[in-house]
Amino acid sequence: MNAHTENVQIINGPDGAPAYVVIPYQDYLASHSAPDLIPNEVVGIVVNEDTTMVAAWRRYLGLTQAQVAERIGISQSAYAQQEAARKPRLPTLEKIATALGLTVEQLSEE
Repeated sequence: MNAHTENVQIINGPDGAPAYVVIPYQDYLASHSAPDLIPNEVVGIVVNEDTTMVAAWRRYLGLTQAQVAERIGISQSAYAQQEAARKPRLPTLEKIATALGLTVEQLSEE
């Protein structure tokens, strides 16, 4: 038997007592720290366009190379080279992750 209260669904077990709670996915994400989640759209950009995770995330977030470069404090052309690197150095990934509001793990190709 199911009971609904706003956006939460409670599913009772065979004994009639609440056994499960179903909540909207966005509420779940907000309540659970999951810094390593990568949206399907980001993976799709990487796979379908043979680009780096850094480039895919930037595009997913709706930012230009110039905007990210400005956040890091480098030129757009210097950032473009870093974004294209298949194995960027850790300090580079850390700076880009901070600029994008992500973790290094989310930008990692491995």
